[in-house]
Amino acid sequence: MASVDFSFDVVSRADKMEVRNAMDQAQRELANRYDFKGSKCEIKEEKDDITLVADDEFKLDQLKDIVLSKLLKRGIDIRQIDWGKIEPGTGISVHQKLILKQGIPQDQAKAMIKQIKDKGLKVQAQIQGEEVRVSSKSKDDLQKAITFIKGLTLPFPVNFVNYR
Repeated sequence: MASVDFSFDVVSRADKMEVRNAMDQAQRELANRYDFKGSKCEIKEEKDDITLVADDEFKLDQLKDIVLSKLLKRGIDIRQIDWGKIEPGTGISVHQKLILKQGIPQDQAKAMIKQIKDKGLKVQAQIQGEEVRVSSKSKDDLQKAITFIKGLTLPFPVNFVNYR
């Protein structure tokens, strides 16, 4: 079998530093907003998710708007965000989880590989964990594959890394 010389990985992940910066900006705006003075609204950051706590659903919606606008300004794609359901908290408060999706789900990766093969590009694509490796003998074919993948309507944002 002939050796494959060039490859890149298609991944779907949010930049953790940008998410942290967005949450810091949202915390600052929350502290300075007059309509949140005296309320128990807060943003709790955990490892891969963020919990929004508010007095009622109206304030929770306002808090979601703040967080969403800060994430969008920092370049985090909205398709990366998975909103949990609103749950009652202690007392009269409510909380909601915001989960950042990482990786490409197996079934969606298979569908993307099928679309690449149906296009007829001279590349090989294979699933490696939560990412897809695309390889070819020609850099030009890889560039065509990148352009094709960028043009696809996918339910998740994609980044291209490890271009070799």
